[in-house]
Amino acid sequence: MARRSSIRGDIRLRRTLRNIHKSMDNELRPEMEKAANRILATQQQLMPKDTGAAAAALRVYVSPSGLDAQIGIRGKRDNRKFFYLRFIEYGTKGYIGGKRAGNRNKRATNKSDGEHFFGKYPDIPARPAHPWLRPSMDVNREYVMANIELAVRRTLRKASQGVGNG
Repeated sequence: MARRSSIRGDIRLRRTLRNIHKSMDNELRPEMEKAANRILATQQQLMPKDTGAAAAALRVYVSPSGLDAQIGIRGKRDNRKFFYLRFIEYGTKGYIGGKRAGNRNKRATNKSDGEHFFGKYPDIPARPAHPWLRPSMDVNREYVMANIELAVRRTLRKASQGVGNG
């Protein structure tokens, strides 16, 4: 989920903040953790729940420098267990009446999950999308950006004044 900007000033600012982190305590990591936890709470509210296990599996990771944050399913085991979340987020096309969506060619193989045989051309309904990733970021964008900008300003001011660890 991490996106980086290719704007030259952004790269210089990231390098400066990373160097500041090595020499002194910065205020960016705690603010980034607060912002990530706020987005996580919104994601857990917006996610459609059947058992609630998928919402409980969402995690937050903030890098030690506080410059990167990842929110969502983390780890190979959880990615395998909750693979279906992408189908909930984006929806599915379906497979009705022997034709795929868009009248594409039929698949000639049998459909089976190992226990049940669904036939050569099963009727699988299309599922609507229930987005929760992007809306959770959109809802919190102004709050998160304002707090992170303030933390960056305070960290840069502290570094320019030469205040050490404290």
